[in-house]
Amino acid sequence: MSANNPLEQLETLGQSIWLDYIRRDLIADGGLRRLIEEDGLRGMTSNPAIFEKAIVDSHDYDEDIRIMAARGMAAPEIYESISQRDVQSAANVFRPLYDRTDGRDGYVSLEVNPHLAHDTNGTLGEARRLWAALNRPNVFIKVPATDEGLPAIRQLISEGINVNVTLIFGLPRYRQVAEAYAAGIESRSSQGKSVKHVASVASFFVSRIDALVDPLLQLIVVQGDKEADIAKEALGQVAVASAKIAYQTYKEIFGSARFRSLAMQGARVQRLLWASTGTKNPEYSDVKYVEALIGRDTVNTAPVETLDAYRDHGDPQDRIEQDMFEAARVLSLLPELDIKLDSVTQQLEDEGITKFNQPFDKLMKAVSERSKGTT
Repeated sequence: MSANNPLEQLETLGQSIWLDYIRRDLIADGGLRRLIEEDGLRGMTSNPAIFEKAIVDSHDYDEDIRIMAARGMAAPEIYESISQRDVQSAANVFRPLYDRTDGRDGYVSLEVNPHLAHDTNGTLGEARRLWAALNRPNVFIKVPATDEGLPAIRQLISEGINVNVTLIFGLPRYRQVAEAYAAGIESRSSQGKSVKHVASVASFFVSRIDALVDPLLQLIVVQGDKEADIAKEALGQVAVASAKIAYQTYKEIFGSARFRSLAMQGARVQRLLWASTGTKNPEYSDVKYVEALIGRDTVNTAPVETLDAYRDHGDPQDRIEQDMFEAARVLSLLPELDIKLDSVTQQLEDEGITKFNQPFDKLMKAVSERSKGTT
C-alpha cells in the first residue's frame, strides 16, 4: 500500500472505494487491473446512463452490434449481450479480490431494466434471469428502492441473489431497505439455507439532494426575510447531514439483537454505499462527498473524475460520525423553512427513475441505428 495515495488509505479506515463507470476498453487494456493494484479499487458499479455513454461515445462495440444484428437480434437483446459480457469480464478481473476478502469486496453491478421500477413481479423475473445469465458470485443485481422494489429486494435476498439497492434518497426509505434485507436473510435462514454468501449494499444517493435543496434555500436567502440566515446555515449541508443520520440508522439496525443472531449464522451486514458522489456545484470541493462520508463498513462509488481528484488531493480521515449534533440540527432547520425533506427525496426518487429510463431508451435507439449501419 502506498502511504501517499489517499485512495489506498481509505481501506485502512474501513471504507471501500468503487468506480461508478464501466467500459470495455478499460477492462481490455489492463486499466481496471491497474486501478485495483495501484489505487486499491475494490468494486465497480454501472447503470443505464453509464452503458449508454460507453456505447454511444465509442466504437468499441460496433463490431459486436453488427454481428448480432446480422443474426437477427433486436436492440434489447444486443444491449443485454454487451452489458452482460462487460460485467462478466470485469467480475473476472475482480474475482481474486473477492476471494481474498471472503466476499466483502470485488463486486460489479448490473441494473434491471429501469422501466420495471414500479413492477414487482417484472423486477423479480428480470433479476433472476440476469443473475443466472451472469453466473458469477461477485455480481450485484441493481434494484431501485421504490415501494414496488422493496418486496422484490426481500424475495431476491431470500433466494440468495446479491442485490445492490439503488436510488435511495430519503431516511425513511433507507430504513425500509435495510429492514427488507434483514427480512430476506431471516426468510432464507428459516428455510434452512446458508446465509453466509448473500451480499447486499444500500446505495444512498448524496449530491442530488443538495442539487435539489440548495436552490430552494438560495431563493429564501435572496428574498432576505427573517429565515434568510437559517437558510444560509443549511446551504450545501443537507446531503451530508442526511447520509450521517443514515449511518446511525445502519448501526442501529445491524447492531440489533435481531441481526446479531443472524450474524452468528454468517449473515453479512448490508453496507451503506454512497452514490452520486461527484460534486455538481462548482462552488463546492470536488471531493466534498467523499471526504465527509469516510467511515467503517461503508462504500463510496465515485465517477472517474472524482476518483482522480481524490487521488490528487484527498485527505482521508474517519469523519462519518463527526459533527453528529450539527447534522441533526441542519435537518431540523428545514421544517422552519417549510422545506419537507421527505417530499424532496420522493421527488428525487421519481426523477431518478426518469433519469435512468431516458438514457436506456436513447441507448436502445442508438443500438438499433448502429445495427442498421446508420450511425
